[in-house]
Amino acid sequence: MPANPLPLGFVFRSRAKEEKALADKAQVTDSKQPRDPQAPKGRPTPKRSEAQSQRRSVASTPTNRKEAAKRQREDRRAALAKQREALASGDERYLPARDKGPVRKYARNFVDSRFCVAEFFLPMAVVILVLSMVQIPQLQNIALLLWLFVIVMIVVDSIGIAIRLKKQLNERHPDESKRGAVAYALMRSLQMRRLRLPKPQVKRGERP
Repeated sequence: MPANPLPLGFVFRSRAKEEKALADKAQVTDSKQPRDPQAPKGRPTPKRSEAQSQRRSVASTPTNRKEAAKRQREDRRAALAKQREALASGDERYLPARDKGPVRKYARNFVDSRFCVAEFFLPMAVVILVLSMVQIPQLQNIALLLWLFVIVMIVVDSIGIAIRLKKQLNERHPDESKRGAVAYALMRSLQMRRLRLPKPQVKRGERP
């Protein structure tokens, strides 16, 4: 038996005090290092910019099919709006796939820089139609001849455009794919200048 035994209450009380002191010390140490409540335990606290970007990405993620469909419609409308602006301004970034590329741009400028017989087909067709409706044999014969003349002129002019454009494309863009560029230019030549899309970026007589 020890000479001076310690009371049991003293032993348990001192041990409880030591554990409480250690817990308070650990709590004070942890309070000196604030942690983002969204940061996982055991990992460094993310920067404010990273946390904000993460919150924005989480908030922008659709939670159901209805929201996803709505988001797709909004994105489609925004893309179409940018495409319409590009068709008016000629911005290559948002043009449709059929109008993109240096070859298609040169083909457009080649057609827009000259007078094409085909672009006057619509007004000439109206005149010829009016003449053919007049109940005068001479005027009807003239209308028929005009139809033949216009068609021949369009064919000859289109052949000349195709030959010259193909030659220019081979010289200026030898390494680019020129598939469909001539047909693309001829289809553009059939449209009236003010109705062409993308809008003409060169003046008549200006070198493309």
